Amino acid sequence: MTLIDVHLHAARLPTLKPAWRAWAHQFGDSELLAEVYDGDGTVKPAAFDAYLAREGVDVALLLSEYSPKATGIQPIEDLLPLTSENPSRIKAIANINPHYHYPVDEELERQLALGAVACKLHPVHAGVAANDRSLYPAYEVCQAVGIPLVVHCGTSSFPGSSNKFADPVLLDDVLRDFRTLNIALAHGGRGWWYDAAAFMALSNERVWIELSGLPPSRLQAYYARHDWKRLTRRMIFGTDWPGVPGIARNARAIAAICPDEETAALVLAGNAARVYHLKPRGDAERVSDLEPRGDVGRVSRLKPQGDDVGRVSDLEPRGDAGRVSDLEPHGDAADAH
Repeated sequence: MTLIDVHLHAARLPTLKPAWRAWAHQFGDSELLAEVYDGDGTVKPAAFDAYLAREGVDVALLLSEYSPKATGIQPIEDLLPLTSENPSRIKAIANINPHYHYPVDEELERQLALGAVACKLHPVHAGVAANDRSLYPAYEVCQAVGIPLVVHCGTSSFPGSSNKFADPVLLDDVLRDFRTLNIALAHGGRGWWYDAAAFMALSNERVWIELSGLPPSRLQAYYARHDWKRLTRRMIFGTDWPGVPGIARNARAIAAICPDEETAALVLAGNAARVYHLKPRGDAERVSDLEPRGDVGRVSRLKPQGDDVGRVSDLEPRGDAGRVSDLEPHGDAADAH
């Protein structure tokens, strides 16, 4: 089965705030971190690609982030050695922050020219509402190019976070004003907005639940008020690596709670392929059964992609059941560390 992970952080540790680095060391797999990071806190491209191959990941989308108020800077330039290691598997996601970038549309175009396949907005760490008109020029670029907008939709306990801006209802204006823009709700409404996120995904074909930061074992409880069979078809797999015990393990857990194999295929890859316009390779590098292996520029996107109605993203707890593996700590009391 094809596997696409749309939510990974492969940042250089020296660029991040102490709280982020402490969290990664506390919740990440220490042996794996030692394997893929060098002594200076930089991800080693070949080792990282080999890890993804072992986990059966066909495509991995790496997040950049410009949040000096909260977690620090994860510049897209730091991802380029990774994306160039295996361009068919590893791709970048752009990030804009109107308090850091101006004009936002020109900055987004710059990052797209470096190979980004989507645009991430982090209202909570940037301290800005998703419907702030200063962001509209960037949304216009997303819509014109045909790339999805990924919006952090969930609580974060990092110092400097503004959780009020995670409310997905703020995107109602954006959906009305940008009528072909696809939006992935990263973390699926974690904390206070599960119902709002689910309602939006079920009522609007351009809204998707991106599951990063959510333990698979609790998803059905989080979305208990909604039709599970319908809602799962609106989901996209993502892990928020490195805060997980294993990408393949998470994927198996998600597949196990899907209503059927067809839905599992959509959640694990099909929806992401359509929303993010991805074409996973179907060669020997792919692990079709999600079992660990024993071994191992952007093409100018400033034109509409053609298929502008896309479709959707997830994660699991670490060793002990009460702890959630997530690079942005939970606000849900049951899952907060």
